[in-house]
Amino acid sequence: MRSERGQGTVEWVGLVTLVSLLLLGLVAAGVRVPGAALAGSLADRILCAATLAEGCGEEPALIAAYGGEVGELVRRHMPNLVFEAGSRALPVDFRRCRSSECGDGEGDEVVRRTDEGLPVTVFVHVVDCRAEEPQLPDADCSGERDGNLYVQYWTYYADSATLRGVPIAGPKGYHHDDWEGVQLRFGPDGEVDERASSHHGYNYFRTDVNWMSDAGIASHEGWGPESGLLFVSGGSHAGNVMAAPETHRFTPGRRVHLIPLEPIAAGSHARFAISPPWMKQVWVDPEAEGTS
Repeated sequence: MRSERGQGTVEWVGLVTLVSLLLLGLVAAGVRVPGAALAGSLADRILCAATLAEGCGEEPALIAAYGGEVGELVRRHMPNLVFEAGSRALPVDFRRCRSSECGDGEGDEVVRRTDEGLPVTVFVHVVDCRAEEPQLPDADCSGERDGNLYVQYWTYYADSATLRGVPIAGPKGYHHDDWEGVQLRFGPDGEVDERASSHHGYNYFRTDVNWMSDAGIASHEGWGPESGLLFVSGGSHAGNVMAAPETHRFTPGRRVHLIPLEPIAAGSHARFAISPPWMKQVWVDPEAEGTS
């Protein structure tokens, strides 16, 4: 006899599959759906997760780094990147590009590469607090962290220009190198939370009340239910996961090139104008509320 949980799963899969197919059918029929390209990508992502299809883009490097279960989860849950209108910078592999000349890319709707042909790239760091001994030796898995799996997606940009072109901004409006990103928290109960880095803190919604967290004056956790999206502000690349600025283009999560960051961090001698992920507190304490 089928269990209630199994029956509920089948019903949920059927529902999201039906909704996704209806959405894709409208797009295919030529009906103008707001944000059709983004909506289509979200439908594809839902179908992929619902059917657990093997063709969802699992990458051998991720599985080699984190094992089959976590590696496939990392691939499947990579959020769609949505870029603010007018922005040109794209996240890249810092080992191949550290200037706007190779890191910028034109294009509307779906964008997958820079003008120099470099793929949109995101680095991955995992803190697994489910085992008695964390995979990361120095990880803080105490208290509320115990039993959670954390996946950090880190984006690198060649520079940050929050106030580019504003004379009174001075050096505070610009700096070389910029690390931002989005983080997921998988709880023992199956709940998945998400938050995005924003200047000196973490945010969920894009609101004016975030300025104290952004400035590092006050901090908050920034967690909320997984949205499957990361909205990237132009210039500063500060993020949020729910409230969109005006956007004209995006990169589907399944098209983002993912690279495990742990082996790179262990042997990297690269220097940055700001702290790289492996030098930040959140690298070992996945509940840290600051980005330093």
